[in-house]
Amino acid sequence: MQTLSIPAALSAEWDQLLRRCQEASLPLAELMGRASQLQTQGLGELAGELYRAWLDKQTGPLRVVALYNMGATLASIHKHAEAEQAYLQALALKPDFLQAKVNLGHQQEHLGQVENALKTWADAANDTSVGEIMGTDALELRLHALKNRARLLEQEKRYPEAEAVMRQALMLKADQGDVLQHYVHIRQKQCAWPVYEPVGAVTPNQLLLNTSLLAMLSYSDDPALQLLVAQRFVHEKVIKYAGPPLYKQSGKPREGRIRIGYLSGDLRMHAVGFLTPEIFELHDRSRFEVFAFCWSGEDGSAQRARIRSAMDQLIPLQGLSDEAAAQLIASMGIDVLVDLQGLTSGARPNILAYRPAPIQVSYLGLPGTSAIPGVDWILADRFVMPPEYLPFCTERPIYLDKCYQSSDRKRPIGATPTRSQLGLPEDAFVYCSFNNNHKYTEPMFQAWMRVLQAVPNSVLWLLADNAKARENMLAHAAAQGVAAERLIFAPRAAPPDYLARFQLADLVLDTFPYNAGTTANDCLWMGAPILTLSGRSYISRMAGSLLTAVGLPDLITYSVTEYEQRAIQIGQQPARALSYKRYLQEFGRSSALFDIPALVADMEAQFERMALAQREA
Repeated sequence: MQTLSIPAALSAEWDQLLRRCQEASLPLAELMGRASQLQTQGLGELAGELYRAWLDKQTGPLRVVALYNMGATLASIHKHAEAEQAYLQALALKPDFLQAKVNLGHQQEHLGQVENALKTWADAANDTSVGEIMGTDALELRLHALKNRARLLEQEKRYPEAEAVMRQALMLKADQGDVLQHYVHIRQKQCAWPVYEPVGAVTPNQLLLNTSLLAMLSYSDDPALQLLVAQRFVHEKVIKYAGPPLYKQSGKPREGRIRIGYLSGDLRMHAVGFLTPEIFELHDRSRFEVFAFCWSGEDGSAQRARIRSAMDQLIPLQGLSDEAAAQLIASMGIDVLVDLQGLTSGARPNILAYRPAPIQVSYLGLPGTSAIPGVDWILADRFVMPPEYLPFCTERPIYLDKCYQSSDRKRPIGATPTRSQLGLPEDAFVYCSFNNNHKYTEPMFQAWMRVLQAVPNSVLWLLADNAKARENMLAHAAAQGVAAERLIFAPRAAPPDYLARFQLADLVLDTFPYNAGTTANDCLWMGAPILTLSGRSYISRMAGSLLTAVGLPDLITYSVTEYEQRAIQIGQQPARALSYKRYLQEFGRSSALFDIPALVADMEAQFERMALAQREA
């Protein structure tokens, strides 16, 4: 028996409970009820100890129920090793106890036992010997096991296995929006085209409607579809807050310097963390106070340290509920809250729904509409948000004078490699695309293959995120008559070395509809020209905005045919690519694209105007 601290008010009752356990006179129902009360009072360790005392004196069939509940209690206070043992003991008594199997898998995952967790969930998913268990349908428990098995496999980048498990789940039940969402996106990650491949009784409409916003941005340039999936997510996941805005309840007077808050979980080694530090550093501290409200993990990187030092205050939101986080932000009198996350992975849109600041602005993290209630504005330029796009965006644009995108002129760059060091032919024309594989689409890949066929002494240098994507790309290339040696796959590299690679490329080929964002910024900074295709949506016009600001608008195309022709023309005239590179070397870094002081001054002028008007209202 552990030595536990017993609250004085419970001391007598606790002694009585232990005595009844030792006498085997405490009924299971009363045990469970009292343990639940202890948990509610924040005394989970006492609840666990009560179960142990009861189990020490019990040998009957009810032990399995107590063991299961003890496991759940210990799991709730993060005693995962002890919870694992409780579930294993329960399963030793009742091997077909499906709920215990499912929960055991979670404890094994918490303990870093990946293979054990995967096996446990596989056993649970394949257990068809049970019907309804403790009020829960066995099918739902099997589906729960399959979902978690697929999630963990995807997390481990074992994409083909994860997709197979998702298919298994969808064969059992077609109407599972969460599974469909991951099924579509995992096919994108593997370059498994067509992405919308039927499975079981799943309908084409279900595949479309359950596509995540990130996946839709890669799949379709239709801004109506992008708005549709954003609104569906908001409808299903974001709170319907009907109370008065929290900023009106805070009582904090808004006076003195304007307070700008940046809201994000990506202020670290992440695309957002790479593009934003100079903004934070260059804010005029005589007029503005700068805060970060973040749930980014401390990754120990120099980038994270730089971001932290650029803030007047960095307030961590880990451990706070969305409402508590919103109340904290409101209590600090923030004038302008800039959301750097949107609906991307790890987002906390509920914070914004409470309206903790009078002016809430979307920027950078999600290049497009989020449809989050409370986010009324989006930072943009007139290229990425033309008038035709505005009906499909819930936010109103704050137009910046030049390019919307920030940059970091202090980014460290590695030593310049040679082509031979990276497996590139010395005399070939090197096309390049280092965008994430989920941005690669079948129509654009086919265009790339036609370009290679038209430019004989050329290769395509690609990023391969995973083995299956590489295998699928090689198969698609072979189907179009392109030899495997003309596709050269680059592994991931540290940011300085990744930047240095761009100097070896002759022409970067952009993806569509999900354009390069940070990647386009990087290649232009390194003097590599990028050919883009601009469409109808914010996301498909990002690289065009950057090219306009850097002074190379002739690298913007507006159809696949034009894009393909331009890529061929440049490949057949290498001197043209060299002229672009010379231009970028001489004028690129002094262009409007990289004039970050001017960008920050523009942002500040807009924020100041809006904040002062709000204070006077």
